[in-house]
Amino acid sequence: MFARPAHRLRRVAAVLAGLTLAGLGMAGPAAAATSVDPSATGTLTVHKLERPEAATGLDNDGTPVDTTGLEPLAGVEFTVQQVGGVDLSTNAGWSAANALSGSFDAADPAGSIAAAGHSLLGGTSVTTGADGTAVFSRLPVGLYLVTETSYPAGVTPSAPFLVTLPLTDPDDSDAWLYDVHVYPKNSVSGATKTVTDSGAVALGDEVSWTITGDIPNEDVIDGYKIVDALDAKLTYGSATVRLADGTPVTAGTHYTVSHDAGTHALTVEFTEAGRAVLAAHHDTQVVVQVVTTVNTVGEIENTALLYPNRSSFDVEPGRPGGPTETPEVQTKWGGLTLQKVNPAGDALSGAVFAVYTSEADARAGRNPVTLGGRTEFPVAADGTLTLTGLRYSDFANGQQVAPGDEGYRAYWIAELKAPAGYELLAEPVQFEVTAATSAAGIDLEVENVPSNAGFALPLTGGVGTTLLSVAGALILGGALFLAVRGRRRAEAA
Repeated sequence: MFARPAHRLRRVAAVLAGLTLAGLGMAGPAAAATSVDPSATGTLTVHKLERPEAATGLDNDGTPVDTTGLEPLAGVEFTVQQVGGVDLSTNAGWSAANALSGSFDAADPAGSIAAAGHSLLGGTSVTTGADGTAVFSRLPVGLYLVTETSYPAGVTPSAPFLVTLPLTDPDDSDAWLYDVHVYPKNSVSGATKTVTDSGAVALGDEVSWTITGDIPNEDVIDGYKIVDALDAKLTYGSATVRLADGTPVTAGTHYTVSHDAGTHALTVEFTEAGRAVLAAHHDTQVVVQVVTTVNTVGEIENTALLYPNRSSFDVEPGRPGGPTETPEVQTKWGGLTLQKVNPAGDALSGAVFAVYTSEADARAGRNPVTLGGRTEFPVAADGTLTLTGLRYSDFANGQQVAPGDEGYRAYWIAELKAPAGYELLAEPVQFEVTAATSAAGIDLEVENVPSNAGFALPLTGGVGTTLLSVAGALILGGALFLAVRGRRRAEAA
């Protein structure tokens, strides 16, 4: 990829040897072209590939290389600029190129070239196709700076490099190679995000998010951070950071964690010491677990951003060269509205309910769900009751679920107090929370029947017994009257 100083010196030596041999009349066959043709043009073919985890053992000498098994990268833009003042058809030009190789700084290519007394002439840009190649044709003889000027999100660009056109032909040392092939490789860093909310029931329960980020396959990592822009419906709790292979990393030494209360963004950024650990363990991944609570109902969407290199820090998400955005994950929260009615469908007030997460708890009246700080919920005057702040029954851990699936959540209501003149519900009523139940409208009718199922109970003191009691009192009074009158007659006699 780079025209190394030793290689350049060998080429200069070959040119000088050819000129010397020609001067002594000892040159090779007349067809051999040992001098650079200043009027010639050449081709530079850039082959863009993903950097493999293990070294390939391939050597880049400017000729085509078998890249079977390596993944090409499309959509990478290269810009090629000729370095002015370097005439490679002369020995002095090769010496100037060699001198520049000693002061060239890939971190500041234009500056280091200018400091050496050279300028950059114009530039041509080509983007790699599906096969990962970008071809620059009809380039004049000269020294060229090759720079990646645009690349997909999540890609760590290869460093700018210099290449001479032509090169000494590695297969024919007394000839020149005007069609040069280079193979810069890029690290591609992906990221994923998952949510765990299957254990959550009501607002205030914990929901955790796990972000997993690849580590660039680079000897030096100049920047690395993960940003989780939390939704305002989430309240941040804590964050833990680790490497998937168990390599220890320590907060403050290897990374920092910060949370912006205004933007709700959580940022995990690795320090220089931490990036050195990452570079030494690029075959593992960074794992960040963020613990939150849900503070408002809704379908809450969340993504995270992985910035795998320093240059990505200054690029907006979604633009070339910017951060990698994780796929979107969700946690969903809502509620249900019930209507209390009698058998005729008329609204009833006065009932009080509690919510449970199992039928057994509902029957036993234990472990009621707390919503808004309460565990008992009276119906309104119109007989309605809206229960809000419950996780969707059919959506858990970021995916749709059905009854019987892990994470599916059913709910039960039990009546604690019935409307006056009506019986309590004999058993709990099961319900679910979904997108449909969370919308406006009545989702569930709960019917109460009148006391004793509407049958009148015979009561002591009713009309029949009252008449009997009155008759008994009259009979008893008459008997007493006759007894008293009889006693008086006996005393008079």
